[in-house]
Amino acid sequence: MLLTIDVGNTNITLGVFDGKNLWATFRLTTKWQRTSDEYGAVILDLLEQNSIDKDRIADVIVASVVPNVMHSLVSAVIKYFDIRPVIVEAGIKTGIRIATENPRQIGADRIVDAVAAYELYGGPCLVIDYGTATTFDLVDEKGSFIAGVTAPGIQTSANALAGTAAKLPEVEIRKPKSILAQETISSMQAGLFFGQVGATEYIVKNMKKESGLDIKVVATGGLGTIIANETDCIDIYDPTLTLQGMRLIYEKQGRRRR
Repeated sequence: MLLTIDVGNTNITLGVFDGKNLWATFRLTTKWQRTSDEYGAVILDLLEQNSIDKDRIADVIVASVVPNVMHSLVSAVIKYFDIRPVIVEAGIKTGIRIATENPRQIGADRIVDAVAAYELYGGPCLVIDYGTATTFDLVDEKGSFIAGVTAPGIQTSANALAGTAAKLPEVEIRKPKSILAQETISSMQAGLFFGQVGATEYIVKNMKKESGLDIKVVATGGLGTIIANETDCIDIYDPTLTLQGMRLIYEKQGRRRR
């Protein structure tokens, strides 16, 4: 079995693959203060709760956008699984050519999303990840990552409103009954939800227009499903896209030994 670990700014998502089959997924909050022993104990407990023997984990791959957690996390994998994990970083085989001005600035999460969207659904494609940031990444028909847009994530926007405006509360992210809101909570929900839908449609329309490509739009991310259900500009919603991309990148590295 392959253990994939996607370290995001808000959550750490883990997936266990048996071949191409995604056997189980888990999610942790991203905390910089965890020690290697804490990471090891939590991961082992999650595997046990899902009836997965740790000895069945033959290899591990990690993609991270949070450098400060990597030392403890990698140390945990080495200590508790006796495996030195594959790290998605510069120089790793991905099958995607980064054709931007500074390829090293492209986050590991965006690379694995691009790999998965291109290989699973074909190119040219535009992959949207609704996470801490909402990212729009364009891959052409030859598998080259040629452009990307970064916007505030919907939860990030909600936190900014509640945190900087004294009279605005924290709200659940969901579609309100009507855009014609008549009180504060539904007013905020309307702005957050329909604002994200509008931004998505505008950015997709103009990336298609300026690139001149007939693009398939693939979305992922925890809040992506509510946006994908609201707009016709998203062709496919795949909640496991990032984990699948990590599996595909791992397979490109060839067989490895523990």
